[in-house]
Amino acid sequence: MKITRRSLLVLTASLLPVTVAASAQVPGLGSLGGVLSGNQNGQQSGPAGGILGAGLSDSQIGAGLKNALSVGTEKAVKLVSAPGGYLNNAAIRIPLPKYVRPAEQLLRDAGQGARVDDFVASMNHAAESAAPEAAGIFGDAVKAMTIDDARRLLNGGDTSITDYFKQKTSDKLAAAFRPHVVAAMKTNGVAEKFQALQGSMPKMPFGLGGGSGGFDINTYVVNGALSGLFYMLGQQEKAIRTNPAAQTTSLLKQVFGKR
Repeated sequence: MKITRRSLLVLTASLLPVTVAASAQVPGLGSLGGVLSGNQNGQQSGPAGGILGAGLSDSQIGAGLKNALSVGTEKAVKLVSAPGGYLNNAAIRIPLPKYVRPAEQLLRDAGQGARVDDFVASMNHAAESAAPEAAGIFGDAVKAMTIDDARRLLNGGDTSITDYFKQKTSDKLAAAFRPHVVAAMKTNGVAEKFQALQGSMPKMPFGLGGGSGGFDINTYVVNGALSGLFYMLGQQEKAIRTNPAAQTTSLLKQVFGKR
């Protein structure tokens, strides 16, 4: 069969869409849309599920992320530090220490229910009093964030920023929370209430279980306070990423609204 120049042109034209489509699926080549938009990784931008921050400058992304952090941390700290912020929120309420829980019903049956409730409330109120210390520490973590961190976190999982904060700030937060927790627990007599519960437990068949010895109630409350704080921060981050109503500034809408 003789191949004329015309037939060759027709064949080439017919194969071109297939070639472009195939090259868009080859790892490392990037999509045609990515090349045209200047995104050599082949990631797409815009509302159809593309990456966040596409088309924005580094300064815009940095400012947008800091704005999100400012809004999210401020709201999270405000929620947990309010009266009942821990106690009245089942998702973050600090419960009885694990080794005491099996005895809870027996304690209540023995007329110790009010003592149990008072002890739990005192732990949670101590956490609420410490929570405002997080604001300054979060602010320092934001200042130390690089643009590479910002770009990576912007397009991470729903709680990638929260996870970053947890990694960077947990030790500092624990150190800052502890004196406030200790002071609040001393004022509220938490240690005495805890000792009173312990004094009731030897009457139970299983005694103190694993809680005797070196259990530190202050550390337990500090850890519970941090866990609740990061949970609430994660909830705020998810909302900012996915809920237009939570994108309360024009900058948040610009950076997080393009999905």
